[in-house]
Amino acid sequence: MIVARHQLEEREWMTLAPYAMHNSAGRGRRYPEEAHPYRLDYQRDRDRIVHTTAFRRLEYKTQVFVYSEGDHYRNRLTHTIEVAQIGRTLARSLGCNEDLTEAICLAHDLGHPPFGHIGEGTLNHLMSEYDGFDHQRQTYRILTELEHRYPDHPGLNLTYEVLEGVVKHDTDYDVVDARAYHPEERGTLECQLSNLADEIAYNTSDLDDGLRSGILEPAEVADLAIARRTLASLGLTSAENLRSDMARYRFIHRLVAIEVSDAIQATTTCLEQAGVESLQDLRSLPQNVATYSVELAAENHELKRFLFEHFYRHFRVVRMAVKAQRVLSNLFRAYIDEPRQLPKEAQRRTADGATGLHRSVCDYLAGMTDRYAIQEYRRLFDMEERA
Repeated sequence: MIVARHQLEEREWMTLAPYAMHNSAGRGRRYPEEAHPYRLDYQRDRDRIVHTTAFRRLEYKTQVFVYSEGDHYRNRLTHTIEVAQIGRTLARSLGCNEDLTEAICLAHDLGHPPFGHIGEGTLNHLMSEYDGFDHQRQTYRILTELEHRYPDHPGLNLTYEVLEGVVKHDTDYDVVDARAYHPEERGTLECQLSNLADEIAYNTSDLDDGLRSGILEPAEVADLAIARRTLASLGLTSAENLRSDMARYRFIHRLVAIEVSDAIQATTTCLEQAGVESLQDLRSLPQNVATYSVELAAENHELKRFLFEHFYRHFRVVRMAVKAQRVLSNLFRAYIDEPRQLPKEAQRRTADGATGLHRSVCDYLAGMTDRYAIQEYRRLFDMEERA
């Protein structure tokens, strides 16, 4: 038996919450396409994202640690997969559209340059006279312009709702510019849940990697309010328990569960208090409804501050950041000084007026993996390295 598209659409109306985003109620694509006989639009969008070059490159892009630090730390791809997994759990529990949530989660970091946030800051500084750089706008450009997968239009031709979810992705590390996507409207709940999923994923995984690396001291971690709550729920009373791998696995697993469960309950309460009975009700609200409880929000704020002071500013992380800044800055200047060092595609984009030289160089650098940027640096500045 083949389950046809119209049956899948009917199933959504029967099973999803009234405030959820239904495929059949979407605002469509920029370039009209024929409907698929047995795949819904957000499923197709999710699959298109997974098949992009930009998605594959995430494997060798920094989350916190450069790939050369070891194979056991998160990279940008594993982070993205964790975000999608958490996003699906949140969406399913709240009666939302899992495919839409997953598509937004899988796309949210495609625009990250090599070397994580220091790479982003470096490119933004280098492009300060040319409209700057941020990974969220770059993600949008990748999805709508830079990925060439179809002969008759640029980009992936994703649905309005997936692109809206990307431009309205709103965490502490994102710059929102939703001018073309009704900024006066709240994003779908699927969009809002992807924000929470991202935050839960990077807070818990960075804590895990910090402990694994030995940079974070178990005793200092155990003094955090959220850590005390998590340890107590496991029946662990000593910070020394966090020194063993198995205890750390249990600790992070339980921490994720606490964060997700709290977000589901707090969001449900917020929906009820706001009287949300439809998607239009949700879009017309003055603020997002996907949230944490007041208690957990305060504990997460403490955790973020702790990670910033004790992990992201640790000398080992800072040394990597300084090296990364040097690599990207020197590559940028080398390409600007002599554009013929760029590959033919980047030269073509500059020559045909599609983008200026500086933006073409920035696009090329942003698309690099950490590994490729380091290799390219050697090729350009080491006389003994073959070009």
